Amino acid sequence: MPYLSTLEVCSRQGTIQIQVYLIIIIIIIIITLLPWDVTVPDTYAECHISSTVVKAGAAAYRAAQNKTDKYASLASTHIFCPLAIDTAGAWHETAIEVTQEIGRRITVVTEDTRETEFLFQRLSMPLQRGNAVSFQNTMITE
Repeated sequence: MPYLSTLEVCSRQGTIQIQVYLIIIIIIIIITLLPWDVTVPDTYAECHISSTVVKAGAAAYRAAQNKTDKYASLASTHIFCPLAIDTAGAWHETAIEVTQEIGRRITVVTEDTRETEFLFQRLSMPLQRGNAVSFQNTMITE
């Protein structure tokens, strides 16, 4: 890893700052080169409930399939990645794979093997916040 030798000459604070910039650059490259679409189907919606009571993640799988069908015209020129996570927290396999790959690339830069775990946690938090807001909005207020 040739860039790590240049980081070692920097102060600890400077090294961390440079690593953060490299992480941002890696994520920008991945996002701009890899077409993706995020969807978060409601696990408990009437249109999904018949399949989600039988199999966890059914809503995420269906949403990913719908996105793949929607962007089928990109298949000849791009590798499309549907990122689907249902509101109950089940992740579609493609979303897991892409998140793990981004985590691995961040780990190469930071040398912290926990980066993938941190990334999953960071992505799960907005989902939990959204669920909390949705739940609050169902309460009757007078």
